[in-house]
Amino acid sequence: MQQVQNESEQLVISRVKSWLEKVVIGLNFCPFAKKEFERQTIRYCLDSNKQQADSLSYLIDELALLDGDPNIETTLIIYPQNYQQFDDYLDWLSLASSLVESGGYRGIYQLASFHPDYCFDGEDVNDPANYTNRSPYPIIHILREASLSRVLNHYPDPESIPERNMAKARQLGVVALRKLMA
Repeated sequence: MQQVQNESEQLVISRVKSWLEKVVIGLNFCPFAKKEFERQTIRYCLDSNKQQADSLSYLIDELALLDGDPNIETTLIIYPQNYQQFDDYLDWLSLASSLVESGGYRGIYQLASFHPDYCFDGEDVNDPANYTNRSPYPIIHILREASLSRVLNHYPDPESIPERNMAKARQLGVVALRKLMA
């Protein structure tokens, strides 16, 4: 994984948008992302706080912002300088999930996770399936559960999405996926 130092906010967001377009939307890993990407209802924000307490406050602020702005469908909080080690990121994700739960947001928002070194539990680190959740930077994706439920109700067999994505990633292979991520 590349260490990110002093990249401008605009460059970081540009890389994330490119990843969304080429990987998430291009490979149809998330069949719902294209609509929101085209409608420009995805909020991209960077958290470069050095202290976890500050990052927790940042997350609370983002949840409150979503509460107050129905025009934002979903938020990607990007951590260009923090949580570079996957285990550290998982610890942070656990803390963030607990905050969503204890903050009264259970059933309102859901967190999805992406990381440059993402590895599914029990899988080999080199398994191409890990690329379904790999991203250029550590990212927490805040989703509105009501919107997600509405979309899933109209999508045939939504439970098969993860397995289909993993199969597609394995079919493409690591070399092709790395090129898409570059």
